[in-house]
Amino acid sequence: MFKAKFISTLRLAIIGLSLCVVTSCSKQGYLFTSFHEPATDGLRFLYSYDAYHWTDLNKTFLKPEVGTQKVLRDPSIAQGPDGTFHLVWTCSWKGDKGFGYASSKDLINWSEQKFLPVMESEPKTVNVWAPEIFYDDEKAEFVIIWASTIPFRFAKGIEDEENNHRMYSITTKDFINFSKPKLFLDPGFSVIDAVIVKRAVKDYVLVLKDNTRPNRNLKVAFGQDALGPYRDVSETFSPKLTEGPTVVKAKNDWLIYFDAYGQKIYSAYKTSDFKNFKDVTSEVSVPEGHKHGTIIKVKRKVIEGLKK
Repeated sequence: MFKAKFISTLRLAIIGLSLCVVTSCSKQGYLFTSFHEPATDGLRFLYSYDAYHWTDLNKTFLKPEVGTQKVLRDPSIAQGPDGTFHLVWTCSWKGDKGFGYASSKDLINWSEQKFLPVMESEPKTVNVWAPEIFYDDEKAEFVIIWASTIPFRFAKGIEDEENNHRMYSITTKDFINFSKPKLFLDPGFSVIDAVIVKRAVKDYVLVLKDNTRPNRNLKVAFGQDALGPYRDVSETFSPKLTEGPTVVKAKNDWLIYFDAYGQKIYSAYKTSDFKNFKDVTSEVSVPEGHKHGTIIKVKRKVIEGLKK
């Protein structure tokens, strides 16, 4: 009798422990920055404990106050070695020559928002879109990349001059002093929504959107430094009319989430080598209304703090 009860209790404990490992008992989880159209309400977050199933926290954490249009689109976040979170975002469709920036220790209490005029030296700049922030631990600095159009600067191809984007970059160690903006990527076509992925030392992948018609889909390129150069741009791996990729490591695979706006769904592909891709959209769940953001791994207590 005692033995049977012991075995039954042990089985329940094992089941409970297994569930704990894959759910909220995990010491770490994931946050997905988000916004809802028309992008005036501000920063939102989704959270997950397995990087596949996401829950909306259903509130906003930072209302945009900078930029001509004062919107918060394409929020991108990175955490520095001191624990501080750094956020950048698109603050206008057109007209601005920079993007928004703020920082926080807990994602609840934020610093004063700043407008970073990264393209002020280029007066003909049409737009500054989708800044993406990445912490380069090899150089102990932050890299920020974004897409801008400067009419008649590059071969036009089939795009209008005001839609012929290239990627630019700056670096900073303290968000007070910044490098001069530089051309980050000119793949020979209009490119936006690029995101840097580090696989190992001197092994980087760039996931990007080919914004030329009729393509407007996702590709990858490879480099040995966070700042590039990135070479060997691939053929597309996503359907047409896709954008806003973000990448997260989940066990032994990489998940690439993106907005499949042509299908009006949020999709995910899985890869182990960025050469072979599997559509796993049916295996993930993303709340309705979620738009372009980035995923970071955080301690569970950060998520619990946001839930309060």
